[in-house]
Amino acid sequence: MRNVTEDTITGAVIARHAGAADARLRDLMTSLVQHLHAFARETRLTEAEWFAGIGFLTEVGHITDDKRQEFILLSDTLGLSMLVTAQNHRKPPGFTEATVFGPFFSESAPQIDPGGDVGQGATGEPCYVRGSVRDGAGAPVAGAEINVWQADADGRYDMQYTDLAAPRARGVLRSDADGRFHFKSIVAESYPIPHDGPVGRMLEALGRHPWRPAHLHFMIKANGHDSLITHVFRNGDKYLDSDAVFGVRQSLIQDWVRHEPGPAPDGSVSPVPFHTLDFDFVLSRG
Repeated sequence: MRNVTEDTITGAVIARHAGAADARLRDLMTSLVQHLHAFARETRLTEAEWFAGIGFLTEVGHITDDKRQEFILLSDTLGLSMLVTAQNHRKPPGFTEATVFGPFFSESAPQIDPGGDVGQGATGEPCYVRGSVRDGAGAPVAGAEINVWQADADGRYDMQYTDLAAPRARGVLRSDADGRFHFKSIVAESYPIPHDGPVGRMLEALGRHPWRPAHLHFMIKANGHDSLITHVFRNGDKYLDSDAVFGVRQSLIQDWVRHEPGPAPDGSVSPVPFHTLDFDFVLSRG
């Protein structure tokens, strides 16, 4: 097609996709082109703004590596991650809600025995976590793989450090025959998402803060059930209503109960204050 104008270019681009063998790809790209072109027309996008956008995305790519995923961070802070999660994991009442995956999951988390220490030396007050994994009928889900990870008291995940010999504040354990699990960790604290890069500058320009409310990450997998990726948020955190990545759900907020020094749930005697967290997960059938 020759003599393409600003009025005909959208149709011309979409027509070029007509021969795509993958129908889903064709539909996605058609919609993407329509919305991108509509955005440019609606805002009367200038060339300088277009160049700035290209430069921004280039910076996002340059800072992304095997330890930092700035594109996921961008998606999270624009609410896209939570939107995709919500529409792909709709659950009836009573099932545990899903929330954002986040950029700091690692496949190299160590195996943790029941009652073991997930913290592995991470800074923070002791916290004992207990709970169960059940199905919608209340039956225990035995042998569920429970992947848990969190930031330390300084608001950093282990992969944000360069001098650690082994993973910490993350681990993988399994539910027992009654669907129950328990482990020791550290108290979850609110923390800022990485904001020393392009996403951080974007938030600052928009007058937004980079903080997330305190939470534990969970990914739970069990045969015959849908996998669950979620958080458990600490009740009372001041950022629950302004999470930088829009991940909070009321059903995922729970109390961290503080205890004075003394007998701990694992039978030891804690010389310092500690917390306990109890939370039960309900999985849907796959």
